[in-house]
Amino acid sequence: MILNNRRENNEKSIAGRTLRMTSATFTAKPTLLLMLAATTLCANSCTSTPELRNQLLETPLTAQLGGDTSRPLATSEAFTFVAANANPDTRAKFSAGNTIFVQSWGLVGLGPADADGLGPVFNRTACSNCHMNNGRGRAPTGPDQELQSMLVRISIPGQDPENNRPTPVPGYGDQIQDRAIAGVPAEARIRIHWQERSGRFDDGTAYALRTPRIEVSELAFGPLPGDTMLSARVANPLLGLGLLEMIPVETLQRLADPNDRDNDGISGRVNVVFNPRDGDMAVGRFGWKANAPNLTSQNAAAAHGDMGITSPLFPTDNCPDVQVACLAAATHDGIEMSADTLRSLNIYTRWLAVPQQRGAGRPEVRNGFEIFKAFGCAGCHLPTLTTGTDPRAPDLSNQVIHPFTDLLLHDMGAGLADGRPDFLAGGREWRTPPLWGIGLTAKVSGHTEFLHDGRARSLEEAILWHGGEAQASRDRFTASDAGKRAALLAFLNSL
Repeated sequence: MILNNRRENNEKSIAGRTLRMTSATFTAKPTLLLMLAATTLCANSCTSTPELRNQLLETPLTAQLGGDTSRPLATSEAFTFVAANANPDTRAKFSAGNTIFVQSWGLVGLGPADADGLGPVFNRTACSNCHMNNGRGRAPTGPDQELQSMLVRISIPGQDPENNRPTPVPGYGDQIQDRAIAGVPAEARIRIHWQERSGRFDDGTAYALRTPRIEVSELAFGPLPGDTMLSARVANPLLGLGLLEMIPVETLQRLADPNDRDNDGISGRVNVVFNPRDGDMAVGRFGWKANAPNLTSQNAAAAHGDMGITSPLFPTDNCPDVQVACLAAATHDGIEMSADTLRSLNIYTRWLAVPQQRGAGRPEVRNGFEIFKAFGCAGCHLPTLTTGTDPRAPDLSNQVIHPFTDLLLHDMGAGLADGRPDFLAGGREWRTPPLWGIGLTAKVSGHTEFLHDGRARSLEEAILWHGGEAQASRDRFTASDAGKRAALLAFLNSL
């Protein structure tokens, strides 16, 4: 059920919609003329500015990966602390938001006053169910294990003509809900099967890679259309989200090079997505395909899609017309996650600290960073960015940070393709995931599984899956000797 879509099919005109040109997501809207100009620029041919990229590449790397927000943390709770420079008022609000993040939502009339309204269909009952310790989700080990921190996106070919949103599957929507409250049928059961293949580095060292196959069974509302596109996604780690939200749109536009005008083989581009917070179009920066423009939209969408929780941004229960029992159970009156509750959740996710780099002075780590750059990894995993300015977030403003991402979409090749478009993102494109904190995955999440569907069981396997724009970097890795590979992995594990 995988359909590969050519990139140009997703580059439709979105004239008539507006694009927020904010330096940070808190600032006021610009003029309509600027927004329309930005929409055309980002949808078609954002102009790369090599000088900016070169300037950022030349910025020295420091152990303060999150700037002044960084903390010297290396435990299982390393992703759960408030930014080191947060003021007392922010710290108090952060604690309140943490309570909302970890609480389990209950049935209508049975849950706590501020956590009432689970479902009727859902995937999990709390944010922390998928983001354990605010870390990375993982895939099931086999078909007999239920999904815990993974979900499956679905859609059919075609996109909304107004905003390029994926087309929902009739009867099911855009995400399979594998759980439901009593008296309401879950939409389906999902099983993950693994297929493994072997390979060798140029020096003869063996490796193995695994590929997931998604099985959807026990469908409660009829079979899925034959052209349904499925995409398994594990939860992303949450550290440093507020800093990424503060990267100016102009920076992303200047880093984008969709036509590879500098001929370096890398042609990242921005995603332009619907912004439910403001009802306009905006540059995406969160999610595996950069389909969320800000934390308010991201958090509200996750509450609605994953837990069935309505909010001011998504006020209607997640019940397609054919799901009669779901509609009958959705008898509540009003919004389940209030604007104040959503605001508290935003504060929590916005001010999560970034752990410092560990062992930055070790020769192997320093050598690994030089190899990282020499192999071309920094072409997408840009080491340095600078946040914008906003008086309402002075502790996140003007920070020189080292997230190792450009927040842009890149063609990662056929091996990682899910075939599912998402706004302007094509079926082979993924947002460059940040690398800060990646070396703490084992401690925080209890595993070392990476990539959008958890297929990579190590950082080495994750590199070996790189294709498309990253093929040359992967080839350099496979052609290198064991010492260089070990140094590169030592550097990544220091982040």
